[in-house]
Amino acid sequence: MSLLSYLSPTRFLEGYLRRCLTAAGLTLQTVSIDSETTIHFWGPLPLDHRTDNRPVMLLLHGFGPSSMWQWRRQIQAFSPSFRLYCPDLVFFGDSATSSTNRSEVFQAECMEKLMEKIGIEKFNVVGTSYGGFVAYHMAKMCPEKVEKVLIASSGINMRKCDSESLLQRSNCECIEKVMLPSTATELRTLMGLASSSRIVRMFPNALWNDVITNLYQNNRKEKVELLKGVTLGRDEKLNIDPLSQEVLIIWGDKDQIFPVKMAYELKEILGDKTKLEIIENTSHVPQIECAQEFNNIVLKFLKGSQ
Repeated sequence: MSLLSYLSPTRFLEGYLRRCLTAAGLTLQTVSIDSETTIHFWGPLPLDHRTDNRPVMLLLHGFGPSSMWQWRRQIQAFSPSFRLYCPDLVFFGDSATSSTNRSEVFQAECMEKLMEKIGIEKFNVVGTSYGGFVAYHMAKMCPEKVEKVLIASSGINMRKCDSESLLQRSNCECIEKVMLPSTATELRTLMGLASSSRIVRMFPNALWNDVITNLYQNNRKEKVELLKGVTLGRDEKLNIDPLSQEVLIIWGDKDQIFPVKMAYELKEILGDKTKLEIIENTSHVPQIECAQEFNNIVLKFLKGSQ
């Protein structure tokens, strides 16, 4: 029997991530935003924001593990300059709801309620992939609250044909096989699409199975419903509008989930206040693969007018 049967590398790394976020000044908190929904998030102590004049940044994770797995390098880099709030979207981590709504618009409504509940009136929003869907809807619904918008690797301009192309690239028959892997082979396929590194594809099956057990098993039924509940990309007609805020789009030139051509189209759609930054030799998770370059781009954008 292998050592992985006795010691989970994923759980070990989770403990390290928790210590990193705590060292950055964040605490793990839970808030009931209404009678149906509870949100789990990392943020400063509730009393801190009354005397803290730093601008606020809301970090919205993609479809996959909970927020701390996707934003660790950003939290460490941004915490000196920003008050950071890093929630788990509904049905990720310990966030949950009894509502039957599964759309990304509902996720945006929940995040807006969270910020209102904790007393944040204005904030910048940063969303990657699925989190970018949520960030877009927040900016559209609450232009008086959302100041600047950063969308990373997020095909909010996707059409039905884009989803079909992704299935072809992944050699899968349905989107949940791509985004919610249940076997080592499926997870290796997802990592091959999401990362430009060949090293991760060489990890042994035992490690991939440990990741699946700890990060992909919880709330699988509800997450499948979330994938099916996305309102964007249901047909060949785009249903997004320009945003009134300053917007920055960041994309990896090797992205195989949402090909980089979508980034150029999205820039034209979102309006004259939109800028685009392409990170070379990077795939779908530039905040992890090229964290320092990603962080520098974000800080320059958000702090440029201060």
